[in-house]
Amino acid sequence: MATFERTFSLSVPSSTQNLALVRDFVSGVGAQAGLNESEVANLELAVDEACANVMEHAYGDDASKEVVLRLIFDEETLRIHVIDTGRGFDPDDVRQEEIKQLAANRKTGGMGMRIIKLVMDEVHYDITPGEKNELQMVMKLKKS
Repeated sequence: MATFERTFSLSVPSSTQNLALVRDFVSGVGAQAGLNESEVANLELAVDEACANVMEHAYGDDASKEVVLRLIFDEETLRIHVIDTGRGFDPDDVRQEEIKQLAANRKTGGMGMRIIKLVMDEVHYDITPGEKNELQMVMKLKKS
């Protein structure tokens, strides 16, 4: 069997107004990769959370900056790269409060990385200070 790899890229201004465009892009690539409706929804959720985090936290709502998405799939995996040049962070330093505690405190936010880790098979975060931040997520493709 021949191996293949397909790569798709999208660059959008860092504005939450572009999240619908991001979700449409991700949905289309997910469908091409053979994901079912539930898997596409999980993919959209994870990428939406990642991009919203970049837009709000890394760039501080500065719409003059860009968020770059690169989705690559082959027979076994769909790899998603969310790349920015904003403020980086160490996800291990983010306190993962219990969901019940967040709800009890009526706190918004704080759930993005938890959601991403829940719906993706692998999550990695690479920081090159002063150059770029790259969140890498992997979804394993089910074989029929």
